[in-house]
Amino acid sequence: MAVTGNDDSVDPAAVGRHRVLFRAVERRRNPKLRRGDITVTDEAAVKRATKAAALGNAMEWYDFGIYSYLAATLGKVFFPSGNDTAQLLSSFATFAVAFLVRPVGGMVLGPLGDRIGRKRILSLTMIMMAVGTFAIGLIPSHAAIGLWAPALLILFRLVQGFSTGGEYGGASTFIAEYAPDKRRGFFGSFLEFGTLAGYVGASGLVVVLTSVLSEDQMLQWGWRVPFLVAAPLGFIGLYLRLKLDETPAFQKLEGGQAAAGDAADTAQTSATGDLGKIFTQYWRPLLLCLALVAAYNITDYMLLSYMPTYLSDELGYGTNRGLLILLIVMVLQMCVISQVGRLSDRFGRKPLLMTGMLGFLLLSVPAFLLIRQGDVVLITAGLLLMGLSLVAMLGTMSAALPAIFPTQVRYGSLSVAYNLSTSVFGGTTPLVITALISAFDTNLMPAYYATAAAAVGVVAVLCMRETANEPLAGSPPSVETEQEATELVRAQSPLPKF
Repeated sequence: MAVTGNDDSVDPAAVGRHRVLFRAVERRRNPKLRRGDITVTDEAAVKRATKAAALGNAMEWYDFGIYSYLAATLGKVFFPSGNDTAQLLSSFATFAVAFLVRPVGGMVLGPLGDRIGRKRILSLTMIMMAVGTFAIGLIPSHAAIGLWAPALLILFRLVQGFSTGGEYGGASTFIAEYAPDKRRGFFGSFLEFGTLAGYVGASGLVVVLTSVLSEDQMLQWGWRVPFLVAAPLGFIGLYLRLKLDETPAFQKLEGGQAAAGDAADTAQTSATGDLGKIFTQYWRPLLLCLALVAAYNITDYMLLSYMPTYLSDELGYGTNRGLLILLIVMVLQMCVISQVGRLSDRFGRKPLLMTGMLGFLLLSVPAFLLIRQGDVVLITAGLLLMGLSLVAMLGTMSAALPAIFPTQVRYGSLSVAYNLSTSVFGGTTPLVITALISAFDTNLMPAYYATAAAAVGVVAVLCMRETANEPLAGSPPSVETEQEATELVRAQSPLPKF
């Protein structure tokens, strides 16, 4: 037998000489499914898992939305300077700091999620995010404690970044492993519904505060309110997550339930070994995931995080008016995102992702040409062009990314790839665009940046495998009814023909 590398390819001549032997080997490697192997999902449990994961994601993006929308105010509170651009750059640099530690959080928390369970790590990330966000709302200003103010801000941003490193990978894994194969796109879309809900909650609260309070009141205490709201949201999310059982796919892993009871030091050692395995054995899917997330996050952060600042600082548009327009666009996205998830189940992940990538590739420059006209109708039209392109990705990505990796390393691999890419490309987007506009003296730089990102995304989508309606790699099929499970078993043993 001539086996080459780890790809299990064999010499066809050897197969011809030993057909019986190779059939026996194939049966051992891929045994027929038994009824007990197939997971029949409980729809009520799937909905509870989806709600718990989506609320955590909403909490995460509520925080990042608040920071983005209050960037100018926070710059004045924590980075006093006579130069508005310097304040804004300092504020966005602190925004980016949280992303520098995200890969560390992903490398620590992700493999632990594969080792001791998704539920435990997702509960931990929820606690850390709530504490970090609440603490920012309590930090005294630079005028009160000097350099300690920005130092504490950076510290708690690091806490948030570390916790976020284990959030998206775990939440998307959690939903993907609970959902039935034929509806994974639909349930996965609610994770990004949570993303939009977080942004909508953040922008809506900022609009209300800036409308009711004066600029001095916002600088004195108003900016603290959105951060302090994080505490009750965090407790609600933690309560929902603690009520859930571990995912069926994790429970069916060989030794999975036993591993969940290991001591912390043993788990840490094993998780470190798993991290090495991710980089050495799964580098190809890791690179694919990095490229997809880079393209998706640049366009996401550019539209949902940076756009209000662009409208106010680059075009001189009123902050509240810009936020209200973006708020309308995000609410429209929330209305259609679950339907996008359904479409990805019906037509596949690749067609929907390609639609979104091509939308940004072809429409970014025309959209920004409309936006910079300054007319409310044209701004809305430009944002809608990009918003519809983004929602095609938002409604599909959370089902597509977990399917790239097998169950035993899914949480860790996805956390590592997602956070590395987000740190380098996503979180730095506002800072990079602001610097590029200053360097090249053109407010079309966001469009060029999004176009370049989309070009990378198109290539990545072409390279990925279609996974809609298929079992997750490393897990048995997951179906909605006993009848589906029975039909799957029967399909392996068709009736003999006479």
